[in-house]
Amino acid sequence: MSVSRIVRSRLLVRAAGTLGAVAIGLGATVAPASASTPHHGDGPGNSVPDAPVDDTAVAKAQAAANAAANGGHLETRALPKSRAAPAGQGDWGVTPVIPAPTGPYQVGTVNLHLVDPTRYDPWVPTHPRRELMVQLWYPATATSGHALAPWLQSEAADSFLHDWNVWPGSMNVPSTAGHLGAPVDPKAGKLPVLLYSTGLHSDRSQGTALAEDMASRGYLVVMLDSTHEADEVQFPGPRLETDTPASSKYTLTVRAADAKFVVNELALIAGGKDPDVDGAALPAGLSGNVDMSRIGMFGWSYGGPTVLDSMTLDPRIAAGADLDGELYGPQDATNLNRPFLLFGASYHDRKEDSSWASVWSHLTGPRYELKLAGTEHLSFSDYETLFSQAGGQMGLTPSQVQQDLGTLDPNRAIYIMRTYLAAYFDTVLHIKTNSLMSGPSKSFPEVSFIR
Repeated sequence: MSVSRIVRSRLLVRAAGTLGAVAIGLGATVAPASASTPHHGDGPGNSVPDAPVDDTAVAKAQAAANAAANGGHLETRALPKSRAAPAGQGDWGVTPVIPAPTGPYQVGTVNLHLVDPTRYDPWVPTHPRRELMVQLWYPATATSGHALAPWLQSEAADSFLHDWNVWPGSMNVPSTAGHLGAPVDPKAGKLPVLLYSTGLHSDRSQGTALAEDMASRGYLVVMLDSTHEADEVQFPGPRLETDTPASSKYTLTVRAADAKFVVNELALIAGGKDPDVDGAALPAGLSGNVDMSRIGMFGWSYGGPTVLDSMTLDPRIAAGADLDGELYGPQDATNLNRPFLLFGASYHDRKEDSSWASVWSHLTGPRYELKLAGTEHLSFSDYETLFSQAGGQMGLTPSQVQQDLGTLDPNRAIYIMRTYLAAYFDTVLHIKTNSLMSGPSKSFPEVSFIR
């Protein structure tokens, strides 16, 4: 059975219930599609994608069905202003906790407002230039006095909680390990770069658990939001931009162009300049300290094909990793002579996904495939933290949480993903060798190393 059929089967089973056919419809049409996974047709070599499948929209339908069964009326809930607790504060409601980073460095973070003067915004004609928000994560020092960054900024957090119909006061967005604007730790030396691309219509924050861990290991991690495709993007002001309908094929093209533009902006920072259009200061020690010779990129779900297209467009991206995203688009059959990692959930490998098999045959550089037992598609995002700790507040039953995340302990799942992502990029970016990329490990029996 192909991945398309497996995922569709799971979606249909989970959508059945109080909302019935409505829930099934939500799985294909409701935005935001935070965990949208593009699918190939079932036949070998079929490169025509199906409509993206939206696991998160179905999870929302589950939550709405539960509330309806309990007599709840989610559409009438009041949304107070800034109901997310301030950074570092969780004195009311449930506050999910992202596991602490495992590297030797403390973590800093800063948001940058970037404008590409060479491109029009493809989704909103009234915006004459392509405008992006990116978040930098890096090894930091002297963090005292630098507040911890929230998982989402205030306006975006309100929008996210509203989308999930979270009862006011019942849940806060997490704090992160990132200290806002803290100086870069000089002991880390020149910082290798990792770009992160998230799921279709998702927020960049869904990669926080992985991003802050890689920063604690000495990387500069750059998380990209795709303006007017992401659920919500908060700009200075604050100004909130939300998603608009878009073609998935065109979306990949735009995302790859965004990634190339951001790499250009990183080159400016490496040269001692600050590209933020509002003049927001870079953290001390970052300017001139970016290693442009070591750039990798990883992406979850729709971020997977984004990585593939971005690497094809920009040869400066030296290595890529796809976290459980099926691959399609204009570059899915193009030979790639740089390292690439396929890291799948328990049901996802080349035997079940013709897109992975097709791309694998065109990878002429180092190639790796891993599969993590006991996980599901959402496990590779921060829903692993949110659902496992606050699934009830988000309207999900324990059985639905298990269907969405799998059976592997959430902290163990996050630890394994962090460990293998670091082992891969350390190896292929020539930072240090790691035996985990040589074959199966007795320390991680949950991981299948597929040849």
